[in-house]
Amino acid sequence: MPALPSVTLLGLPVHAITMAETLAWIEAAVTQRVPRQICTANPEFLMAARRDPEFHRVLAGADLVLPDGVGLLWAARYHGRRLPERVAGSDLIYRLAELADRHGWRLYFLGAAEGVAPAAAAALQARWPGLVIAGAFAGSPGPAGEDALVERVRAARPDVLLVAYGAPAQDKWIARHKDRLGVPVSLGVGGAFDFVVGVAQRAPRWVQRLGLEWLHRLWRQPWRAGRILTAVVAFPLAVLRAGRGQD
Repeated sequence: MPALPSVTLLGLPVHAITMAETLAWIEAAVTQRVPRQICTANPEFLMAARRDPEFHRVLAGADLVLPDGVGLLWAARYHGRRLPERVAGSDLIYRLAELADRHGWRLYFLGAAEGVAPAAAAALQARWPGLVIAGAFAGSPGPAGEDALVERVRAARPDVLLVAYGAPAQDKWIARHKDRLGVPVSLGVGGAFDFVVGVAQRAPRWVQRLGLEWLHRLWRQPWRAGRILTAVVAFPLAVLRAGRGQD
């Protein structure tokens, strides 16, 4: 795979890539059949990684770190660099399903609450009837039953594995088992399954374009206030303290 340009933010690389380039990268990765990991990073990820050395190692070692958060685009500009656009996991899942339908790839849906992964798979298959579902299972990122879960996924022979355990659990789980799984592309998608089935609702497009999706989440999910404040207050302060031209 060709080297991708990246921007270092708070000591971690975020790749300067568009949605179209991400899909082309995934297409090449599936063709090459070498297990690779994608992380959909946002400001909350980078702040969590400062407190969690294992998560920091996972993000630093990921094959592709997507800029899933407008705060990252702002931070890159502050450092005099550029991330061309936000590549959100909640948007990527639809584009991936479309691409998989076109190429006949096998998708595996892992994680979320009981029943949500099969429902998300069915919803996307209804939209793209040729989509091949290799499997859909809730499972758990914990150590209990870990070997059996890896074998379940491996036996399904997916081309792309979507893991919805939330960060950092999903990203750590993929990093631990990537080589054993043998899946060409594994990525953490957070709450994307919930959005697909309507369990949770994303902000309207105009709110997303204004960079105010966090405000919509705060209104709809006030219990997330601490995490949201980390992204919209603590992260910018950390970037400003780092100073221009520094990590």
